[in-house]
Amino acid sequence: MDKNKLKKRIAVAAKKTPADTVIKNGRILDVFSHEIVEADIAIVDGVFAGIGSFAGEKVIDAKGKFVTPGFIDGHVHIESAMVTPAEFANVVLPHGVTSVIADPHEIANVSGVDGIKFMLDASENIPLNVFIGLPSCVPATPFENAGAVLTDEDLLPFYNEERVISLGEVMDFPAVFQGNDAMLDKLLDAASNNRVIDGHAAGVDENGINVYMTAGIRSDHECTTAEQVRDRLRRGMYVMLREGSASRDLKTLLQAVNENNARRCLFVTDDKHLDDLIEEGSIDHNVKISIEHGIHPITAFQMATLNAAEYFGLKTKGAIAPGYDADFLLLDSLEDVTIHEVFVNGESVAMNGKTMPKIKNTLTPAEKIMNSIQIHEISTDDLRLEIGENQKANIISVIPNSIVTEHKIDAVDIRNGLFQPSLEKDYLKLAVVERHHQTGNIGLGIIHGLGLTSGAIATTIAHDSHNIIATGTNDQDIMLAINSIKGINGGIVVVHEGKLIASLSLPIAGLVSDRSFEKVYSDLQRLNQALAHIGFSGDFNPFILLSFMALPVIPEIKLTDKGLFDVKEFKHIPVEAGKIYSSK
Repeated sequence: MDKNKLKKRIAVAAKKTPADTVIKNGRILDVFSHEIVEADIAIVDGVFAGIGSFAGEKVIDAKGKFVTPGFIDGHVHIESAMVTPAEFANVVLPHGVTSVIADPHEIANVSGVDGIKFMLDASENIPLNVFIGLPSCVPATPFENAGAVLTDEDLLPFYNEERVISLGEVMDFPAVFQGNDAMLDKLLDAASNNRVIDGHAAGVDENGINVYMTAGIRSDHECTTAEQVRDRLRRGMYVMLREGSASRDLKTLLQAVNENNARRCLFVTDDKHLDDLIEEGSIDHNVKISIEHGIHPITAFQMATLNAAEYFGLKTKGAIAPGYDADFLLLDSLEDVTIHEVFVNGESVAMNGKTMPKIKNTLTPAEKIMNSIQIHEISTDDLRLEIGENQKANIISVIPNSIVTEHKIDAVDIRNGLFQPSLEKDYLKLAVVERHHQTGNIGLGIIHGLGLTSGAIATTIAHDSHNIIATGTNDQDIMLAINSIKGINGGIVVVHEGKLIASLSLPIAGLVSDRSFEKVYSDLQRLNQALAHIGFSGDFNPFILLSFMALPVIPEIKLTDKGLFDVKEFKHIPVEAGKIYSSK
């Protein structure tokens, strides 16, 4: 900031010069003192310059509405919404989210450095403040094939970017625990560049939290129980309370939150699909749930604003106060989080549920990002899953609305030594097809609890390496689903009785659409309707659940392109129970 601009701001604060804008008749939510204040708010150059009694060139009459800071999503993968940053902004700004800390981990696993650059460039000069957490673990583990490998040398130049504010979720706990040099280089680079380091401590015990904190990792968003929240808070961590599409843990986690420890808690969505963002909301949804479950409204807003800003060192975000950026909301009701209007840098960007004007995509992705599906044609012979005479198998058993799975061992149906899906037991075949390097790898397994009675589904959204993942009741439909994914250049498909009945094309790295959010939402609705044709009637989203079945850092058992993976033992195991694993 130059001296003349600073002089102007001081003059407005000193009431020597009228403000650009003054908000009158508003009830200010003070996240510092935990009270509601009635006063004017002066804005100059998109920054709050004073609270008190002010004159301005433009007056906004708040008409008794609450004036609150804009919400901050402390950890989100924009790619999980399946739209570009511009279209993502069109969706979340009306929900009061004015800043996000986005980890482009998903697209980086497909496209590496090019993927990170795309997300930085595509989020430049849009009304939503998009800060970046550099992907720390690409690939997430060495037990699968991703599209890229990112070293500390690959990441280091990005610290020159002002909007890169953290090292994203460190999910390779064994690498930290063992003092792996490559991981320590990434941690030291972040620390030497004064960036915070986010954790990913799924299933990590108390001593593991000691290790993470000692390594400089200061947060975790993977808590699923109230006791895990307490363990992390007692050791000085910030806890990110998550409510996404697959992980809906907030109600449980709130049991650990009280007025004494709430200042160490913040809200995140992590992975939230477009339809859930549109129908439920974003951080505003987290705030509503918290208030409904007994958290004081001002505390809930504090967790959604100031807490996140302070953790990430965003010194001018998260509050209505002099010297802070004028990112704020006008609300009719705190308890109901009824948002009337949204402002960023003092300018109105959304009103009554819509951005004004609509934000448009301006960046064309590079061709190599748009052509990321590299597989050979799949035949039913590639899907043969041999099971021995004892018929016992290691099975992935899903937990609805959770990314955690259970390791089940049970007898399965076989014919001529090959596994046969069972509708009665709800045992389906699961396949993960490597799609980055044409290795020909296909991991095969058995999944329980998805509830399909016919057909197959497949997607290239398969955290974290984003290979093709497919499941179904018969090999012919699974094969067609996988080959259909290649035909649409990545995305989601539903197959029924030998026909492709619904699809969503995601040509940007197989993760993101190049179309408007309205068109993507329409295709998602058709996909959801198609699920009825293949017998799904559960109270969870099988596409979302399926997308986490290849994530080998979340307990207890998952499937990668190299085979079945026991997360507790951190090693591959055979599908046939009791058999010795043979590596690919």
